[in-house]
Amino acid sequence: MYGSRHALRMRAFIKAGLYVVTSSEYSAGRSTETIVQAALDAGVRLVQLREKNMTARELFEYGRRLRKLTSHYDALLIINDRLDIALAVEADGVHLGLDDLPMDAARRLAPDLVLGASSHNIEEALAAQRNGASYVNIGPLFPTGTKAWSQDFLGLEGLRRIAPKVDLPFTVMGGIKEKHIPDLRAAGARTIAVVTAVTAAPDPGAAAAKLLNLIQSES
Repeated sequence: MYGSRHALRMRAFIKAGLYVVTSSEYSAGRSTETIVQAALDAGVRLVQLREKNMTARELFEYGRRLRKLTSHYDALLIINDRLDIALAVEADGVHLGLDDLPMDAARRLAPDLVLGASSHNIEEALAAQRNGASYVNIGPLFPTGTKAWSQDFLGLEGLRRIAPKVDLPFTVMGGIKEKHIPDLRAAGARTIAVVTAVTAAPDPGAAAAKLLNLIQSES
């Protein structure tokens, strides 16, 4: 099921701690490249290109530029939603939502890639695990403006319910701020994904460095 490069990429993924996810809509007028450069300079080694309002061609061009940038820092690049673009730009992985390409099909096409799966409950997390995911994202945990959401947010209690049932590495996401880190770590989270906590910060690099240091200090 897994290719020869998958294990190497997953070792780097697990080590990363902070997972910075891009969103040009929430970057205070700054370019995605500017945000990613600042994060990489701060020590971030795991980045996801997530731009919901770009065409496939625009995503491809952004992906090529970010691949060059992340490679310089030996950092992982994950593409949101689009396996074709992840393969085309030679990214390290793709994160798939529930309405994207099915996980088992993606794994057959990309045995070497890190495949992430969104999950909002135990059933979705376990299904992703069965179907070949590399990691499962648990969320959204807290209120967030970057995702339309009509259900209850999972919160720490939701994380505590789901995490013990999952054998794969997992990430957490959704409205996470600096104040949440100690409780998330206590609940078992090791890889913490953020958007606006970095992208919308007055100083994205300083924000990323502070979050990364806090995550590592809670290890």
